[in-house]
Amino acid sequence: MKYAFCNEFCVGWSLEDAMHLARDLGYDGVEVAPFTIADDVRDVPLSRRQELRAEAERCGIQLIGLHWLLVKPEGLHLTTPDREVRRKTRDYFEALIAFCADLGGDRMVIGSPKNRNVLPGTTYEEAFSRARELFVSLLDLAEERGVNLCLEPLAPNETNFISSVREGVKMCRAVDHPRFRLHLDVKAMCGEEGNRPLDEIIKDSDGFAAHVHVNDANRNGPGWGDTDYEPIKRGLAAIGYDDYLSVEVFDFTPGPEAIAGKSLEFLKSIWS
Repeated sequence: MKYAFCNEFCVGWSLEDAMHLARDLGYDGVEVAPFTIADDVRDVPLSRRQELRAEAERCGIQLIGLHWLLVKPEGLHLTTPDREVRRKTRDYFEALIAFCADLGGDRMVIGSPKNRNVLPGTTYEEAFSRARELFVSLLDLAEERGVNLCLEPLAPNETNFISSVREGVKMCRAVDHPRFRLHLDVKAMCGEEGNRPLDEIIKDSDGFAAHVHVNDANRNGPGWGDTDYEPIKRGLAAIGYDDYLSVEVFDFTPGPEAIAGKSLEFLKSIWS
């Protein structure tokens, strides 16, 4: 396995400082939340993108990709019946694909639960069709820039659209393109309906999983709660996953050094 962390818990830090922390602790990569760089990535000039990529290379760190894609700018939505909003959303996804590739990344996590919820007056089937249409429209650019679009199933308490790994696989099959893949998130899988074992949930993603966020059901880092990682280890081994495990947390109060350090120590104790 390779190890990364998501930079948004480095509150107030530059991306360069986050990369230095990753290097010093022994991580392989950093995953970037675009809103920590700019409200709109189209405002980030190519020269700045090149600076960030060059610093990553100097550090021996990979900027692996992007997540938290639609936090900013405001007003974007994947499944809305408003065609103009969907057009603006598609256009911003295209800008994100370019930004990701310019940084040297090869994956984008499509989470953003509030920006994909099935809205009142819309059926799930209509939302599914609109999302699929938008995703398909991005595939040529994703292929050209070498970026995987990784759909993130999120638990029902977060979204009413793609709320299980099986639903995510259904969308992957509907899009049917090697650049459209699945992202697994531990806390989201812990929240799936039915309380199925995590290794069984992970096995549902076989052939589609391209990225993994590691955390705990309590939304802290891996090893910071009671989530048993042995089934996760078994499940990922069963599907042959050996790429990045990226630490994503939602409680930033312990501070970047503690979050990153303790999480990596735990991950290495499991995947030693």
